[in-house]
Amino acid sequence: MFVLHARPDRRGLSEITDSVRSWVGKQAITQGMLTLFCRHTSASLLIQENAARAVRNDLEKFFDGLAPEGSHYEHDDEGPDDMPAHLKTALTQVQLNVPVMDGSLMLGTWQGIYLFEHRARPSMRDIVLHLVGE
Repeated sequence: MFVLHARPDRRGLSEITDSVRSWVGKQAITQGMLTLFCRHTSASLLIQENAARAVRNDLEKFFDGLAPEGSHYEHDDEGPDDMPAHLKTALTQVQLNVPVMDGSLMLGTWQGIYLFEHRARPSMRDIVLHLVGE
């Protein structure tokens, strides 16, 4: 098991595929299943297209429209982006599973692994990587 520390530089999707791929490549397990788990309630994980930046832009705009900031939320302990961040996490996921074959992630040609930061002022995020197999 390993904890990947990621510090996104902005709200939105930050690709972490290379860091995950690097860690998997150093493991003795060549066939198995990788689980990624984000240890936060205001950030999430996605597998998404990594070729066209427009896909990420559109996803970010969609979720901002779905859970906009505002004073209409009861929970705003950490500011106006607090509750929208929790809503976006609830609508996405904090855990991913990716098969590993021959020591490589079995992602599709255009797939990348993303940390989806939902707060306006990003902080350090911990993502637990757990690889099981043979």
